[in-house]
Amino acid sequence: MITDVMIIDEMKTRIDELTKFQQKDGSWSFCFEGGLMTDAFMIILLRSLYIEGEEHLIKKLTRRIIDKQSHNGLWKAYPDERDGNLSATVQAYIALLYSGHFKRDHPSLKKAEMFIRKKGGLSKSHFMTKWMLAVNGLYRWPKLFYIPMTFLLIPSSFPINFFQLSTYARIHFVPMMVAANKKFMIKSPFTPNVDHLFFRTSSTQFDEWDLTSSTRSINYLTQEMKKLLNAPSYLHRLGYEKAERYLLKRIEDDGTLLSYASATFFMIYSLLALGYKKNSLPIQKAVNGLKGLVSDKCDGIHLENSTSTIWDTTLISYVIQEANVGIDSNVIKKALKFLLSKQHVKKGDWVLHNRFIDPGGWGFSRNNTINPDNDDTSAALRAISHRALSSQQYQAAWYKGVTYLLSMQNEDGGWAAFEKNTDFELLTYLPLDNAQDAAIDPSTADLTGRALEFFGNFAGLTYHHPSINAGVSWLLKNQESNGSWYGRWGVCYIYGTWAAVTGLVAVGISPAHPAIKKAIKWLESIQHQDGGWGESCSSCVLRQFVPLQISTPSQTSWALDTLIQAGCRKHPSVKKGLTYLIQDTKSKESLTYPTGIGLPGQLYINYHSYNYIFPLLTLAHYTNKI
Repeated sequence: MITDVMIIDEMKTRIDELTKFQQKDGSWSFCFEGGLMTDAFMIILLRSLYIEGEEHLIKKLTRRIIDKQSHNGLWKAYPDERDGNLSATVQAYIALLYSGHFKRDHPSLKKAEMFIRKKGGLSKSHFMTKWMLAVNGLYRWPKLFYIPMTFLLIPSSFPINFFQLSTYARIHFVPMMVAANKKFMIKSPFTPNVDHLFFRTSSTQFDEWDLTSSTRSINYLTQEMKKLLNAPSYLHRLGYEKAERYLLKRIEDDGTLLSYASATFFMIYSLLALGYKKNSLPIQKAVNGLKGLVSDKCDGIHLENSTSTIWDTTLISYVIQEANVGIDSNVIKKALKFLLSKQHVKKGDWVLHNRFIDPGGWGFSRNNTINPDNDDTSAALRAISHRALSSQQYQAAWYKGVTYLLSMQNEDGGWAAFEKNTDFELLTYLPLDNAQDAAIDPSTADLTGRALEFFGNFAGLTYHHPSINAGVSWLLKNQESNGSWYGRWGVCYIYGTWAAVTGLVAVGISPAHPAIKKAIKWLESIQHQDGGWGESCSSCVLRQFVPLQISTPSQTSWALDTLIQAGCRKHPSVKKGLTYLIQDTKSKESLTYPTGIGLPGQLYINYHSYNYIFPLLTLAHYTNKI
């Protein structure tokens, strides 16, 4: 039987654990572990640019990739992905060949080859994978690319323009467009022959990009893109020049493009396509920036797609305070000083849709200075809120951040991840894989709920405030029929429901409200026998809840915190959940399951900090209700 004393002792243990991980500068930096794409692309890049002196790194990345292979020869995007992941398997297979340490006749590669051919060959892989193959001379570019460079020249006042795309779409699409339109390719002595992965029965196998056959494509959009292809040649040149300026202006001090490894890979190839030499300063800095993202904290070596330093530090410093560690403690003082130094002072792309607001947000990664996001901003504001009561410096930063976050509310009442009103649905019909997930940045339940939770619990706003009322209305309109909410950046319905319910309660919506009662009933209905909760990454692909056979600490914490905040502290489900959280979270399988989402179906994130952060937050909220 779990007692309150046992819970308090567990909290002390977890606080001590987190304190030991704090860096000298006050930050926390846990592994931000994505799929194997970044590891594979790094091997390919180093070999295709024929960069010497990196053999040790290539060997380590190669070993990581081969260790991730399943016994039947395939690679997966998440552990319970039943049929494997074709794109991940192609990425791994090609990288291993590029490494020079594996040949086609190796047993592991023979198994992978059989899987790739069974799934339809290279042409059935994801758009980004085919792009990486094409730029390295392993796949033919499409005869026509339906996002011509002239698209960048359309004024932002037009209904369809480049800046209606989401920031993460823009930062990846621009370099991809450059290389694709120029049909650029590079080869080296390490370039493998992959003809065996094409089916000779198809005369168009080398050209299949599914640019016109997408089930989501519509004639209007594709026809408009085709018209742009017929623009005068000087406009296409202007388009390339604008693309070059766009990229160069968004390079961070470490050489990466907006701090993302994935975008940086694409940028390097696009600069080569524009005539830059591989030893030019931007490319050399970009390669060094990628090497700087290689971490040894990921149960081995891994190239993180970005660091999660700001995210980890905001959450941990806030959670420790929730667990009653005072703002005068050295651990909190150091953390908040670090966070204060990381508040943005530069204007980024967000200003195009929010022109009259000063910078005041926070980004996700340590080296992010121009691409703030609303989730990190609200998390940082939670962390510094108590300090703002006694310090003019923190108070000024807090008010600037609150003003920024409130101004980022969409016209529909919700909050998106990065920008404001970049939700033009027509762009989701671009005939590209995952366009519906990445082309726009709409309001989501997780971002909206977490914004409301901050405004309610830390800024004293309630649903009587017009902006808060609009956020509440958005959430109530977007509840699923079973009572859950879909979360975009965490897995998935448990995550969205946690954010939505805690946000609604924080701004004064009664736990007796039908929407909250329905959500609680749904959460309790999916609790596992062991007392925990678990949800599969398949949920975000199928867009319906898919249970995971095991419970995970982070998802259990989200569900429990929802119940606790909604007044269900004495429910049997809470007692069972606390028992699981304290006694039964030791299995490696549950600790390493990815509960974050990058790109549904392709990229999932195992935040190594989550199993420390969210159980402590839940225990703190439980004890604070005593």
